[in-house]
Amino acid sequence: MIHRHIFHNESLLPIEKVRLSPGQAGLICGWGIFTTLRIVRGEAFAYERHWRRLEKDAALIRLPMPYPSIKVRLHLQDVIRANKVSEGCARIYLVYNEVGFWRSDEKAPQVDLIIYTAPLPEYREPVRLALRPHGRHAAAPLAGVKSISWLNNVWAVAEAQREGFDEVVLLNERGEVAECTAANIFAVRNGKVYTPPLNSGCLEGITRAILFEIAPEAGIPIVEQALLPEDLYSAEEVFISSTNRNLIGAGEIAGHAIAAAPGPVTHRLREAFDDYVAEYVNRRIASAAR
Repeated sequence: MIHRHIFHNESLLPIEKVRLSPGQAGLICGWGIFTTLRIVRGEAFAYERHWRRLEKDAALIRLPMPYPSIKVRLHLQDVIRANKVSEGCARIYLVYNEVGFWRSDEKAPQVDLIIYTAPLPEYREPVRLALRPHGRHAAAPLAGVKSISWLNNVWAVAEAQREGFDEVVLLNERGEVAECTAANIFAVRNGKVYTPPLNSGCLEGITRAILFEIAPEAGIPIVEQALLPEDLYSAEEVFISSTNRNLIGAGEIAGHAIAAAPGPVTHRLREAFDDYVAEYVNRRIASAAR
């Protein structure tokens, strides 16, 4: 459940005062982008990385970016303070208003900025993963864009949950593993960690990118490699990563049990990631205190 105070364009408002219009064509047709951030001790973790990805995705879908990064960060902090969030998550949305025929002549900015916060969702571990063919189209021009056109994801995970699973592994048109609906996926074999490359159609996750940087320091190599479902079934460990989950071990994939969930490699990477988050937050707090 999202918190009460929302930032919308230029104002911090209680949610009942925020108005979105049917005439905002980007809202109706899904022409927009978003990112989800982790709030740790009142700080937006890895904000800079999230903003760079928003800028990259905006360029791909030809979405104007009228809001500077530093200003949006200040607005985000305003929302965090207004909602008194110490541990939780936040979302930043950018929605294009000047697209298509079905739009109104109301006065509105070219791009809507919407920021809100929420408590952290609860996830069980080990996670149970279903499998869905043709869940990603790697050759699509917008593959990997984190757009507000999110139906494919919420529908796929809802179908999996109807069958008792927590998440679902999405395969691309080549039958390769791409990702989960809201998480990247990793398989461990002989001390190495394997994850699908970006050309599988997966999202370039923020947690995924950080793991590539810190895993070698923990003595754990990570390799981008095309994976088939059989590679997951036969792995020693499988884990998924996302902003809200950090790292969670998978205990089952489409009826195939994974012996170690979470296993020793998952534990070591989780500890390294937790240390990275703590160091980032400590730097931010120290900088703000100056």
